[in-house]
Amino acid sequence: MATVGQWIEGARLRTLPMAVAPVIIGTAAAYDLGGLHWGRALLAALVSLLLQVGVNYANDYSDGIRGTDEVRVGPLRLVGSGAAAPRQVKMAAFGALGLAMVAGLVLVILSQAWWLLLVGAGAVIAAWGYTGGKNPYGYMGLGDVFVFFFFGPVATLGTTFTQAGAVSTAAVLGSVATGLIAVALLMANNVRDIPTDREVGKRTLAVRLGDRPARLSYVVMLGVSVAIMMVLVPAKPWLLLVLLLVPFMLMPSWLMLKGKKRKSLIPVLKQTGLLNLGFSVLFAVAMVLTGL
Repeated sequence: MATVGQWIEGARLRTLPMAVAPVIIGTAAAYDLGGLHWGRALLAALVSLLLQVGVNYANDYSDGIRGTDEVRVGPLRLVGSGAAAPRQVKMAAFGALGLAMVAGLVLVILSQAWWLLLVGAGAVIAAWGYTGGKNPYGYMGLGDVFVFFFFGPVATLGTTFTQAGAVSTAAVLGSVATGLIAVALLMANNVRDIPTDREVGKRTLAVRLGDRPARLSYVVMLGVSVAIMMVLVPAKPWLLLVLLLVPFMLMPSWLMLKGKKRKSLIPVLKQTGLLNLGFSVLFAVAMVLTGL
């Protein structure tokens, strides 16, 4: 029987900033458009967080029953370690995803953006299909594409639209930036697991690229996430604030490029999550200062 602490660890709190960041960016973009709505922002955050917890438990369950997590370097996995029965973890995943659907439905009703029901259904299916089912796309190297799409444009622009009824160039570029940082976090996780993933036939993008190119891609994604925001600087000079993140990108980038032991990459997950959160906060501050 897993303890409360083990269930919390199984929820993978290090990944939660990438669920919050797009909501902060989307809300800041809605403010810039004159459509800020705190209640809907909180609902969007709840949906995003529940989806992330749901996909984390779903991955734990699916990888655990496949035996993918039997030998791993990273944090605890509930099923793989034997701390919790597979059915318990499966039900936890279904519970989180179910609550996300309820919160999403309320958000759609309030915003009257009925077409987002299809987007929400797609997000839930993608959450389960990452490592679940007969042909999980995470095992084919497509996980990075889906993470970028759902934790970048979908979460960010969905948040903006449900508040302001429109999107902007700032929202679009912000969604691309946060999506890239989310993929960088996934890449750090998958680079760490290349040897064990290759052994069990899990062909993540990191496995397909190979160790060195995958590590380099992490650094490139962080750099591009900041660089693309400079496009908006002529119209919104306060976005230069995102450059404050650059010094904090150096340590995780150095670890990704130079860390020989797989365990040395574990802190990169937390650092990258905090970078995404920091990016979103600086973006929001820039939007507020621009509107003053």
